[in-house]
Amino acid sequence: MKREMPKNKIVGKNTAPASNKATGRKYAYQKAYNARPDQVKYREELNGEARKRGIYGKRNAAGVNLSHTKSGKMVIEKASKNKARNGHNGKTTKK
Repeated sequence: MKREMPKNKIVGKNTAPASNKATGRKYAYQKAYNARPDQVKYREELNGEARKRGIYGKRNAAGVNLSHTKSGKMVIEKASKNKARNGHNGKTTKK
Protein backbone atom coordinates (compact mmCIF):
# COMPACT_ATOMS: atom_id res chain seq x y z
CA MET A 1 0.00 0.00 0.00
CA LYS A 2 1.42 3.34 -1.08
CA ARG A 3 1.35 5.98 1.62
CA GLU A 4 0.76 9.54 0.45
CA MET A 5 2.61 12.45 1.92
CA PRO A 6 0.45 15.27 3.30
CA LYS A 7 0.33 18.33 1.06
CA ASN A 8 2.43 21.29 2.01
CA LYS A 9 -0.13 24.10 2.38
CA ILE A 10 2.52 26.82 2.60
CA VAL A 11 4.00 26.32 -0.87
CA GLY A 12 3.15 29.17 -3.22
CA LYS A 13 1.63 31.37 -0.54
CA ASN A 14 3.15 34.61 0.61
CA THR A 15 3.24 34.64 4.39
CA ALA A 16 5.30 37.83 4.73
CA PRO A 17 2.50 40.43 4.91
CA ALA A 18 0.74 38.65 7.75
CA SER A 19 3.81 38.16 9.94
CA ASN A 20 3.73 41.63 11.54
CA LYS A 21 3.00 45.27 10.73
CA ALA A 22 6.59 46.20 9.85
CA THR A 23 7.00 43.27 7.49
CA GLY A 24 3.65 44.06 5.89
CA ARG A 25 4.72 47.66 5.30
CA LYS A 26 8.01 46.52 3.80
CA TYR A 27 6.17 44.04 1.57
CA ALA A 28 3.78 46.76 0.37
CA TYR A 29 6.67 49.14 -0.32
CA GLN A 30 8.68 46.48 -2.16
CA LYS A 31 5.65 45.50 -4.26
CA ALA A 32 5.12 49.12 -5.34
CA TYR A 33 8.86 49.65 -5.93
CA ASN A 34 9.16 46.56 -8.13
CA ALA A 35 6.13 47.65 -10.18
CA ARG A 36 7.74 50.97 -11.16
CA PRO A 37 8.40 51.26 -14.91
CA ASP A 38 12.12 51.87 -14.43
CA GLN A 39 12.46 48.73 -12.28
CA VAL A 40 10.51 46.64 -14.79
CA LYS A 41 12.80 47.88 -17.57
CA TYR A 42 15.87 47.11 -15.40
CA ARG A 43 14.71 43.51 -14.86
CA GLU A 44 13.89 43.12 -18.56
CA GLU A 45 17.42 44.23 -19.43
CA LEU A 46 19.02 41.80 -16.97
CA ASN A 47 16.81 38.88 -18.00
CA GLY A 48 17.41 39.55 -21.69
CA GLU A 49 21.16 39.56 -21.19
CA ALA A 50 20.95 36.36 -19.14
CA ARG A 51 19.01 34.68 -21.95
CA LYS A 52 21.66 35.76 -24.49
CA ARG A 53 24.41 34.28 -22.33
CA GLY A 54 22.48 31.07 -21.69
CA ILE A 55 22.37 31.45 -17.92
CA TYR A 56 18.71 32.45 -17.53
CA GLY A 57 17.13 30.23 -14.88
CA LYS A 58 20.53 28.88 -13.84
CA ARG A 59 21.88 31.93 -12.01
CA ASN A 60 20.86 30.81 -8.51
CA ALA A 61 22.18 27.29 -8.98
CA ALA A 62 25.47 28.60 -10.36
CA GLY A 63 25.70 31.32 -7.69
CA VAL A 64 26.29 34.05 -10.26
CA ASN A 65 24.63 37.35 -11.16
CA LEU A 66 24.99 39.84 -13.95
CA SER A 67 26.69 42.91 -12.58
CA HIS A 68 26.66 46.37 -14.13
CA THR A 69 30.05 48.01 -14.61
CA LYS A 70 30.92 51.70 -14.60
CA SER A 71 31.23 51.60 -18.39
CA GLY A 72 27.66 50.32 -18.70
CA LYS A 73 28.53 46.75 -19.66
CA MET A 74 27.33 43.66 -17.84
CA VAL A 75 29.66 41.00 -16.52
CA ILE A 76 29.06 37.68 -14.81
CA GLU A 77 30.06 37.87 -11.18
CA LYS A 78 29.60 35.77 -8.05
CA ALA A 79 26.33 36.79 -6.42
CA SER A 80 27.94 37.17 -2.99
CA LYS A 81 30.55 39.62 -4.30
CA ASN A 82 27.94 41.64 -6.19
CA LYS A 83 25.61 41.90 -3.20
CA ALA A 84 28.40 42.61 -0.74
CA ARG A 85 29.72 45.53 -2.76
CA ASN A 86 26.46 47.19 -3.75
CA GLY A 87 24.95 49.48 -1.16
CA HIS A 88 27.89 49.25 1.23
CA ASN A 89 27.90 52.29 3.56
CA GLY A 90 24.84 53.63 1.77
CA LYS A 91 26.73 54.00 -1.52
CA THR A 92 26.24 52.06 -4.71
CA THR A 93 29.52 51.20 -6.35
CA LYS A 94 29.71 49.51 -9.68
CA LYS A 95 32.48 47.15 -10.62
